[in-house]
Amino acid sequence: MKILVQRVKHASVTVDNKVISEIKDGILAFLGICETDTKQTADLMLEKLVRLRIFEDENGKSNLSALDVGGNLLVVSQFTLYADCRKGNRPSFTNAAPASHAEDIYNYFLQAAKAYFPSCGAGQFGADMKVELLNDGPFTIMLDSDIIIKV
Repeated sequence: MKILVQRVKHASVTVDNKVISEIKDGILAFLGICETDTKQTADLMLEKLVRLRIFEDENGKSNLSALDVGGNLLVVSQFTLYADCRKGNRPSFTNAAPASHAEDIYNYFLQAAKAYFPSCGAGQFGADMKVELLNDGPFTIMLDSDIIIKV
């Protein structure tokens, strides 16, 4: 599982010219799922995400989590995080999970996230989405379960 984390002032997802989800002050998380990801992987990665200290404390240090500052969360599925660009110029997505598995894990991740962020926003799985954001910092981090869980 890969999660591209962006600290945002605001973010929204539009499908068919209609805003389906939006947040202010929080985290926009693009979620990429591979075939070997499980609910346990989702739980471990969600724990890392919600406790990630990327918000400033009173001294201007990145020392607080979204939970600490009352931030929001918007999760958008993005299989392209598993793009393999090693050969040629056209990315391969064979490392991304098949849609049925990815959707199950994505929905599980969203439900689990609601325990921390009751109004957790979401994209629409498999849809052509337009994502708008104002990155705060900019602050962008890649979380990769192959690195985080094995450490």
